[in-house]
Order: sequence, then structure tokens, then C-alpha cells
Amino acid sequence: MHAFAFRYGPRLVAGAGASADLARHLPAGPVLFVTDATLLALGVARHALAGLRRAGHEVEVFADVEADPSSGTVLAAAAAGRAAGAVAVVGFGGGSPMDVAKLAACLIASGQPLEAMFGIDRAIGARLPLVLVPTTAGTGSEATPIAIVTTGGSEKQGVVAAPLCADVAVLDPELTLGLPRHVTAATGIDAMVHAIEAYTSARRKNPLSDALAREALRLIAGHLLAACDHPEDRRARAAMLLGSHLAGVAFANAPVAAVHALAYPLGGHFHISHGHANALMLGPVLRHNLAAAAPLYAELAPMFGAGGAEGFVAAITRLCAATRLPLSLSELGISHNQLPLLAADAMRQERLLVNNPAPVSEADALRLYEQAWSRSP
Repeated sequence: MHAFAFRYGPRLVAGAGASADLARHLPAGPVLFVTDATLLALGVARHALAGLRRAGHEVEVFADVEADPSSGTVLAAAAAGRAAGAVAVVGFGGGSPMDVAKLAACLIASGQPLEAMFGIDRAIGARLPLVLVPTTAGTGSEATPIAIVTTGGSEKQGVVAAPLCADVAVLDPELTLGLPRHVTAATGIDAMVHAIEAYTSARRKNPLSDALAREALRLIAGHLLAACDHPEDRRARAAMLLGSHLAGVAFANAPVAAVHALAYPLGGHFHISHGHANALMLGPVLRHNLAAAAPLYAELAPMFGAGGAEGFVAAITRLCAATRLPLSLSELGISHNQLPLLAADAMRQERLLVNNPAPVSEADALRLYEQAWSRSP
């Protein structure tokens, strides 16, 4: 056995209705509740908020989190928590609210400037108690010590450090019932990419991350289309939520690579959702990696009813198409003239590209964007 290290992540609580009893995981006192305006307006957070207030917590709701949250949003959330005297933080929503909650919990307790946290193991000091509740089955943010922030208008920077790992993650499949098809598809593919890239990561891949990635893929492969086609299917929703979490723990230990590196500029420049951006780049990157990762792809192929590395790539391509997400950049209105800008920006994601099983140059990135631009959905 080669030497490796593994961090298991937060304590996990899973079950229908579990989000209504968050108070049991929090100390007494005011709580900063980070979410987004849509979830608040739709009433998705009502049981969680009612449970906290019923238990005697004063709740400061911060719902100004946007997709691809900016550093300004993170600072505003932390300011709201400080003003309320928050002693704990709840992140409730998709990856964006959970990422903002992680950083706010650190900023409030540590006093460290946000810009000093960007990078790996640069967030230091204390953090407020933190509970994360995902409302989509995809980002796995509740499982990871990672937060992504948009800076300078379009560039994404990551904070990767142990203090960002939550104390408790609560998986309540009831929160994901009825999600629109495109959200279910995009977030589900995001989780699938996490598992695939963890399993093939060139750095820190290990037996435990492999086991979690395989189980995540078994759950996702078996339930993604059911969740898309039947949005009230509780069994499919629960399986997807658990698969997403397991993939999150896997990639927190065996980091993701070129699919994510090429997806980030799409979100930064064109505000394509992160999961959808991953779906757009997955096929081209899998084919780019095929020679280098063939034995590993072959090991994953049976989970998708396929054989061999090429069969694995073909099966993934069919599954993504079956979700009915648009899968070409041209279909989304992105000009071919903008592809060089995307390729140049992707090269800034060095912390991700070093994990890829095959090297990716700027010329490679441009070729991969061209493939994603021209391919049919």
C-alpha cells in the first residue's frame, strides 16, 4: 500500500425531514442563516427556519447569495453575521450559499482578511460552528473544505483549507423533490464529474477516495435519469443526494482536474451554472484523457453498463445527452471568437490542472473548447 492521508469530512445526518431539526446541532444563541432569494421565496427553507426559531434561536437570514458568488457577497454575509452577534452559521442551498456560509463562518471568528485565504491551507484560525444543508444533489460542498469565489468580475479563486469543513452536513431528500429537470441534470452531472475526476486524479488518489467515488457513481448512474424524468421520486432523490455527498468526500481528498478547470471560465464569463459548465466540458476532456486514463476508465465502465475505456466515454456521452441539457457552446450563444479568452483563463487554474491524468496546454484547452463549441447536443 502506498502512503496516503484521508479526511472523512463532517458528521453526516441523513433522512427525510432532517432539515427541520437543525437546532440540535447548534449552540444556543443567534444564528446566521445563509441562503438565496429563490429558495426563500419558494418556501424551501420554511421548515428549517421554523425549527430554529421554535428552539429559541434568533435567526439572521442572509439571502443575497447569487450564482458564482462574489467576494463582496462573502464580505456582506460576514458583516451581517457580526452585526447579529451570530454564534453559529447555517448554509442552506446549493453550492453558492454553502460556500458563502463556510467563508463567513471563518471570517467572523478569525478576523483574517478574505484575500489572505485564497489558495491551499491559507485559511487559518477559528471558525464559528457550521452546519451545511444541500438543496441540490450535485456540488458536494457540504462535504468539502473548499469554497469558490468570483473576484475581479470573472476570475474564480478557491479557498481550500481544513477550517472550511463543516461540523455537520444534513442530507434531507425532501428538499430536492420537484427540482426542475435542468437543475437536476446539471447538478447530477456535477456530482458525476466529481467522482470521475477523484477516481482518475493524478494527485492524492487513494483506496478510500476510490471506494467512495465508485459508490457515488453507482448511485448516480442508477438514478440520475429517474430523478430527471420523475422529479417527485423520493428513492431517486435520496440516492442522488447520497451519491453527491460521497463524491464530495472523494474529491475533497483526491482533487478534481481539467473538467473543472475548463468549466470555471464558462461560469465566470457567461454565468453558465457550474454543473452545466462541467457537462459541456466533460466529453472533450474525457477523450483528451483517454490514453492516459484508459485502465481507470475501464474499471468504471461496468457501472454505466459499458465495457472498456472507450465504452465508458461513449456511455457517459449518452447519459449526458439523455438529460436533455444543451451540450454545445454554440447553442448557448457563445461566439467562436471568445474561445481563446476561455483557453487563456483556464490556464490560471493551475491547482486543478496539475491533477489531470494528461497534461493540458493552452493549445489543448482551445482545442477542447472548440470541440465543446461545435458538437451536437
